[in-house]
Amino acid sequence: VNKRQITDLVDQSIQINTHCFVVTADNRYILVCGFWDKSFRVYSTETGKLTQIVFGHWDVVTCLARSESYIGGDCYIVSGSRDATLLLWYWSGRHHIIGDNPNNSEAVLTGHDHEVVCVSVCAELGLVISGAKEGPCLVHTITGDLLRALEGPELCMQPRLISVSSEGHCIIYYERGRFCNFSINGKLLAQMEVNDSSRAILLSSDGQNLVTGGDNGVVEVWQACDFKQLYIYPGCDAGIRAMDLSHDQRTLITGMASGSIVAFNIDFNRWHYEHQNRY
Repeated sequence: VNKRQITDLVDQSIQINTHCFVVTADNRYILVCGFWDKSFRVYSTETGKLTQIVFGHWDVVTCLARSESYIGGDCYIVSGSRDATLLLWYWSGRHHIIGDNPNNSEAVLTGHDHEVVCVSVCAELGLVISGAKEGPCLVHTITGDLLRALEGPELCMQPRLISVSSEGHCIIYYERGRFCNFSINGKLLAQMEVNDSSRAILLSSDGQNLVTGGDNGVVEVWQACDFKQLYIYPGCDAGIRAMDLSHDQRTLITGMASGSIVAFNIDFNRWHYEHQNRY
């Protein structure tokens, strides 16, 4: 069987992680960054064929994110780069290409002093939240205006993962196991430290639950608002590198460092109910 592979080589200095890939809402295309020519590229998931090369940055593109999709599959794509800027693009679900932004401009988001390493975009709130190798995370509007910086506690200066809910909560994971929950107005709502190097985080669709996984190979579920632990799965025999939830929020898929894929049953409602009763 012919393997569907992305054979184009990424820049040697790029560490491949979940931020290098975005899949469109219909699962038919995958966007990939990290190429030496400062582009990011669009591939068909069915055939593995390259369908578009997108240029715009002055240095290697280091991370990608997409917003939730509108009817028809249109969505915003944000690319972050080693050039310390982010660019906002528009994906056309009808034409399956990065096309013209309906706001008539490709917004340029500035303010970071270092390479951008993580980004999240929420079309409902009209916001882009991004983190560089060092320094505070920044909140921009979709039109490119810088609103504020999310200043973490003293040791939270190296953001690595970001997840934003449409309710306006922003979960940021920093180096050395530190998590913070900010309101988009910049208020620090909760923080915690875990004994794991997290590689993937995601929020449930209602923004109430946070799922984390990392080098220890353990999937943990937390209450997003205050980081109370709701559930912990038995450990896997390899580190977790990527995670996603099915549309019905009942199955969690994890990509492991060993190359295998593991599926977990997940029941947010039950754990939430049990947690309420316990306390």
